[in-house]
Amino acid sequence: MDASHFPRSGSSRLRSGRSSEPGRIYLITFHTRERKMRFRDWDCACAMIRSSTSTQVLRDSTLLCWVLMPDHWHGLIEVGQHDELPLLIRRIKGVSARAVNSVRGSLGSVWAGGFHDHAIRADEDLLDIARYVILNPGRAGLAARVGDYPYWDSIWLDSSERRPHSSRGSGSSRDAVGVPEQKHRD
Repeated sequence: MDASHFPRSGSSRLRSGRSSEPGRIYLITFHTRERKMRFRDWDCACAMIRSSTSTQVLRDSTLLCWVLMPDHWHGLIEVGQHDELPLLIRRIKGVSARAVNSVRGSLGSVWAGGFHDHAIRADEDLLDIARYVILNPGRAGLAARVGDYPYWDSIWLDSSERRPHSSRGSGSSRDAVGVPEQKHRD
């Protein structure tokens, strides 16, 4: 039998039908190339955060919450009306890779190819999913409390903000560009 009768295997087959909807919220995960622990380094982590949270990268999409782990990134993103999820992720990964490589004084891939996405089906599940994202460092044993881990943010830090499209107030321990204040440097 001809091999063309069999479905293609692997993640490329899954991506072939991938589409994104403007206004939809997605849970996104992508990891570093070879799962290298790039973001144990404070300067690399800050370069990634500054570049990936910029309005030039996000454009009209909204980053609802995110956490940067030593070898991967999780986030909840609401895709903007003039954006597409694959293009947005490509911008985040590309700009952040250039920023991280600049800090490291090197060239090459920072991120592995591809990403995992899950379209959020029910708005009422959103806060539970955001908690899941933000509590990742605790589950990984990197911090005893959420506030002890420096590389995360959420629009829900201010209790008056409950819905996407809110601008987060300045009541957190983060500076104006979303980079954590450096308290302890190992």
